[in-house]
Amino acid sequence: MKATFDGTAVRLGNEGRVLYEQSGYGRLEHDGVKLSDQEALYLHHRQKIEVSGYTFNSLFSRFAERPGFLRSFLVYRDLRERGYVVQAGPHDFRVFKRGEKPGTGESLYLIRVLSERDPIRFVKLIEEVVASRNMRKQYILAVVDDEEELTYYEIKLQKLAESCDHIPAVMAHDTMLVGKSAMVLVAPHSDLEQSGFGKRLDDERLMLAPVELLYLIGKGIIELKKDGITVGKEEYFALAGETDGELAEKNKVYTELRGHNFIPRTGYKFGHHFRVYCGKNVHSDMLVHAVEKEASLPMSAISRSVRMAHSVKKKMLFGAVHTTGIQFVEFARIKL
Repeated sequence: MKATFDGTAVRLGNEGRVLYEQSGYGRLEHDGVKLSDQEALYLHHRQKIEVSGYTFNSLFSRFAERPGFLRSFLVYRDLRERGYVVQAGPHDFRVFKRGEKPGTGESLYLIRVLSERDPIRFVKLIEEVVASRNMRKQYILAVVDDEEELTYYEIKLQKLAESCDHIPAVMAHDTMLVGKSAMVLVAPHSDLEQSGFGKRLDDERLMLAPVELLYLIGKGIIELKKDGITVGKEEYFALAGETDGELAEKNKVYTELRGHNFIPRTGYKFGHHFRVYCGKNVHSDMLVHAVEKEASLPMSAISRSVRMAHSVKKKMLFGAVHTTGIQFVEFARIKL
């Protein structure tokens, strides 16, 4: 089938309508079909069309001058060869259910194409996921690495369900400031331990981490003292924050998790802020990392996080802290 390229787009005459009607290629115009760059190159590669004056190599070279074209073509080709109909969408592509196409079917996925070095801006990511959800579509990141391999990630905005067992009430305790941690004199199997707080130093003493201490002070359960003088929450926060630049975000995410009856413990061994338990489960259910909503993380760092979580059979969530609250963003690798 003959096609022409006018410097802006590849077009087919009326005979191209069969490609649109049968396989969902292109957009209908009054005198034929307009193809996207990815569609045109893919059809040329499959020898479905010939573009006047261009070989596949020369057309590829022309299109590749446009930023991001190579990776978007690789994703387009992969999706097509998986049996999906693909068109340009609100982000990069919209992908139809297998066997469906424009005009007769409904799109299933909205896909954003990234390279492994692209930063993830959480505020923008959340906006795009919300927009996709409002359109009842699944939001997918398609990431192309430096060896042109593809990885797909499903992104969900998670609302924490109150599905965990109720955590036992904790009695009031006096606590002694020890460095930037705190020490409570309680017997083994105390109410604090049963509610998931602290780490036992010995049979008489329980140590509380800064986020635990801030939470318990805020709830009026703990009164922190140094040399017999009460240390307030703001004073302690300033002290602990001297060596922890992420304390503000960690504290807000910790408090939110506790508010849903989850038990957060340090996730240092997994490279994240928290490992999170539900009820009396022996193994943690999630890894959670606190970030500012305006923060950016490289996609390579997020990939490492997801792989780690998957290897230990946990969900990977980022708690994006904003003035209006905390949005938990889940990343999960999927196979389309």
